[in-house]
Amino acid sequence: MTGKPALDDLFERRICYPDVDPQLRLSRLVGLDDQKTRLCKILGLLVNPAGLEVWAKLHHPAAGSLLDTVLRRPPLVVLAGDVGSGKTELAETIGDAVARQEGIDLTLFPLSLSTRGQGRVGEMTQLISAAFDYTVHEATKLRSTGGRARGGVILLVDEADALAQSREASQMHHEDRAGVNAFIRGIDRLAGAHVPAAVIMCTNRLGALDPAIRRRAAEVMLFTRPNDDQRRHVLKLRLEPLGIKGAHLESLVSATGPDAGLDYGCTFSDLTQRLIPSIVLDAYPNKPVTAARAIAIAKALVPTPPFTENSK
Repeated sequence: MTGKPALDDLFERRICYPDVDPQLRLSRLVGLDDQKTRLCKILGLLVNPAGLEVWAKLHHPAAGSLLDTVLRRPPLVVLAGDVGSGKTELAETIGDAVARQEGIDLTLFPLSLSTRGQGRVGEMTQLISAAFDYTVHEATKLRSTGGRARGGVILLVDEADALAQSREASQMHHEDRAGVNAFIRGIDRLAGAHVPAAVIMCTNRLGALDPAIRRRAAEVMLFTRPNDDQRRHVLKLRLEPLGIKGAHLESLVSATGPDAGLDYGCTFSDLTQRLIPSIVLDAYPNKPVTAARAIAIAKALVPTPPFTENSK
């Protein structure tokens, strides 16, 4: 590859916040309130550290060393967990909550998987380096010499284990190792630049990420399949208006959880993208939804298998 990569070679698209669409998508992510709140706070501090200084002056004016400890964390958050647990959707929409919380505009740059390149020597390294170059450049323009940042940038790396897999793997290609090194340099450069920017990495295989990248994460947030209470909340919110409640709702909660044949239940996406649409389509267009049919459909639904660490 010769010349600087084009933006379309680096990022799938760009998402600007605040915006109504990601706000609505974020509100539909039920059962993840703790992850939403924590990630919003972490990103808020990374892109706008002045907010913490305001808080400290108000509540803990003598805590200067505390501020330094918190603000020196690397600008990296890892979202790790099972497939369909809401990691990517949260990563793509949380910027709206951060933008509204901090009162600034944010832009999300989702790194394209094509950044792996075609395997030519030096290509992957150049593409990853260019992605961080662009992130630093855009964030530098938003940096403020004092007070609140004028905006911020979030670099999203989905399926991060495809680009930042452990260099300890014996079968790892030299080009992949060079790409991981470029990632580490990029994160360190972003941290040293002190710009309003953060990196979110999503992975189904936390153990596959390079240890040096995991050590640099300010936070590793784990996502699991919904428990009984979370499945009940998702199902009740959408099916109670259709008359499915009480014992029938509990039967659905049970049918979508682990059973004697499987030690895992439905994912969030199994519920919202497979089960609930199937219940509606079963009745549409000539009959109403019934609890009996909804329960039968739920019992027939096979949950998405877990993504294991040794999956290829």
